[in-house]
Amino acid sequence: MAATQLQRLVPGSWTFDPAHSEVGFSVRHAGISKVRGTFREVDAHLRVADPVENSTVHATIQMVSIDTRNTDRDNHVRSADFFDVENHPTMTFTSTAVAFDGTEGTVTGELTIKGITKTVELETEFNGVVVDAFGVTRAGFSATTTISRKDFGITWNAAIEAGGVLVSDKVTITLDVAFTAPQDNPETTVEGQEALTEEG
Repeated sequence: MAATQLQRLVPGSWTFDPAHSEVGFSVRHAGISKVRGTFREVDAHLRVADPVENSTVHATIQMVSIDTRNTDRDNHVRSADFFDVENHPTMTFTSTAVAFDGTEGTVTGELTIKGITKTVELETEFNGVVVDAFGVTRAGFSATTTISRKDFGITWNAAIEAGGVLVSDKVTITLDVAFTAPQDNPETTVEGQEALTEEG
C-alpha cells in the first residue's frame, strides 16, 4: 500500500492548497500551559522528482499573519520583542534532503527566521494521494519539528514569581499540508488514477 501511494505522487510541480493546510506552533507558557497559534498566510512550492528522495519543497510564511486568538498577544509577537515583522516580514524553509521509508520520513532543510538560518529536520508522514469528489488529485503530508527560539535571536522573556520564565525556549512547529497534482500529467487525471488503482 505504501509503495503504491508513493508511486501516485507523480513527478512535477504540485500546487499548494492553503484552504486545506495549516502551519501551526505551540510553546509552553509560565510552565503550566501551552499557547498555540497558526499562520494564516502561507505559500509553498513542491517539486516531486523520481526518485522521490530528489524532491524539493520551499515555503514562505508571512509573519504578520500570526493568529493566537488574542489580539494583544499577536501584536506583541509581531513586535521587535519577538518576530520584528517590520524588518523581517517572512519566515522561509527550503529543503536540502528528503528521505522516506514507506510513508514516514525526514525532510531536512534550512529554516530562516529574523534573518537567521538554521538547519532543521521535519519528521514527516505522507498521508497518501486521493481523487476528491471534484476529480482533483490531492496529496497530504503531516510534519513536526522542535526548535530553540533563541537560536533565531528571539530572546525576550520575563521572570515569574514562582521561578522560571514566562515563555519557553522550545517551540514545536506542526504542519498539515495538502497539494494538488500537476494538471499536465496524464496520471493525475481521474482516468489515470483509475488505471493505477487497477494496476495496484
